[in-house]
Amino acid sequence: MTYKRIGIVAFLIFISQWSYAQDTNIETEIRELSRAKWQWMADKDVTKLEELFDDESRFVHMSGTWDKKRELEIIQTGSIWYKKADVHDVVIRTFDHTAIVWNRITLLAHVRGNDVSTEFTVTEVYQTRNSSWKLLDLTFSSVRDTHEIVH
Repeated sequence: MTYKRIGIVAFLIFISQWSYAQDTNIETEIRELSRAKWQWMADKDVTKLEELFDDESRFVHMSGTWDKKRELEIIQTGSIWYKKADVHDVVIRTFDHTAIVWNRITLLAHVRGNDVSTEFTVTEVYQTRNSSWKLLDLTFSSVRDTHEIVH
């Protein structure tokens, strides 16, 4: 093998490793952002959530679908209080400037005067906007407790 070919192979290996490291860094960043979001929801921290949620974001729940303004209102008033999300499994896929997160969670929430615990798969879609991640979509899907997210 010539030095030129060795150099090309080494460069290709370097690029593939660098690309993998970049994906891993993004996945770590998104995982932490998703975790923080659950805590902000539990804390009813609408200031941080308002910054995270894109202006055109959508929220799909068992009882309806609504926009950013309505979701923040629901959180602030406590009409749904996301008290605690126990995250059992997380899968993250990145596509250029978009990241999709699938979480399998047990959500303890206070709804209509009662504490309820429900198993969900939650799909979160993030996209970089002006150098920061914005949540575009948060969808709750009711699942059995045996549901698994394929890695």
